[in-house]
Amino acid sequence: MNHFKGKQFKKDVIIVAVGYYLRYNLSYREVQELLYDRGINVCHTTIYRWVQEYSKVLYDLWKKKNRQSFYSWKMDETYIKIKGRWHYLYRAIDADGLTLDIWLRKKRDTQA
Repeated sequence: MNHFKGKQFKKDVIIVAVGYYLRYNLSYREVQELLYDRGINVCHTTIYRWVQEYSKVLYDLWKKKNRQSFYSWKMDETYIKIKGRWHYLYRAIDADGLTLDIWLRKKRDTQA
């Protein structure tokens, strides 16, 4: 997908932000808060621009996608360094490899 080339944020972050806005009828500031809770600091005006730019593209992809794949998903855990400190990045991905949700934590979730 060439639509995301050259963007400051990764494709997965943009897709999750636009998905939150469209699917749950949240305000841009509420989406900003959800992303901030997951360790991603992005301005609500940036989310507005993403929604304007990517809504049609994501809707077209969604129409083509088999809805049954949402019933099957996997969790990916990665250990990454941010500003000199190590963090755990969790990604929920569906059968096609598309990101459903992301979560950034300082400590590992040992109960999961």
